[in-house]
Amino acid sequence: MARRAKLVAQGVALGLVALLFILLAWTLLTEEGGDLAAAAARGERPEAPDFTLGRLDQEGELALSSLRGKAVVLNVWASWCIPCKEEAPFLEQVWQQNRNRGLVVVGLDAKDFRSDARRFMKRFGLTFPIVYDGPGDTLGGYGVTGFPETFVIDREGKVVEAFAGAVNATEDRVRLRAAIEQALAS
Repeated sequence: MARRAKLVAQGVALGLVALLFILLAWTLLTEEGGDLAAAAARGERPEAPDFTLGRLDQEGELALSSLRGKAVVLNVWASWCIPCKEEAPFLEQVWQQNRNRGLVVVGLDAKDFRSDARRFMKRFGLTFPIVYDGPGDTLGGYGVTGFPETFVIDREGKVVEAFAGAVNATEDRVRLRAAIEQALAS
C-alpha cells in the first residue's frame, strides 16, 4: 500500500509540474506586451520611465528627465553580455556622429560589477554617458527581458522604437538610424 501511495504522490507532483509548465508557456505565448517595446511596436509612444542613477563615466548622477529636449538612445547592457560587446563600437559611432544634433546615447549598465563595467567602457572607448544600476531596479519599468536592449526616446520623453537584442544586423542599424531621425524631428 505504501508503494501505491508513493506512486500516486509522484504522479500528482509530475502533474503539477506539467501544469506549471503549460501555464508558463501559455503566458509567454499570449503576452500582449505591456512593456515599452511592445507598445512602441504597436505604434504607440509610451512615456519612458524616469530614473536617476549614479554615473560610471564621471562623478555624479544622471536623471533621464534632465535630458528632456534631447533625443536619447538608451542602451541597457552588461559587461558579461557578448552581444553587448559586439554592438558597443556601433553605439559609440552613433554618439559621435549625432551628438551635435541633439542626440545623447546613454548606457545603462545593470546586473554587473562597477569594476567590470569600467573595464568594458575603457576596452571599447565609450565616451557617452553611462549610468550604473547594479541590482537592475530600473529594468522592470522598461520591460527589459534580456541584454542588450535599446530604446530610442524622443525630445518629449516618449519611446519611439525599441530593440531587443544587439543592434548589429544591417536592417537593425537602418531601423535605429530611422528611429533617431524620428526622435530628433519631434
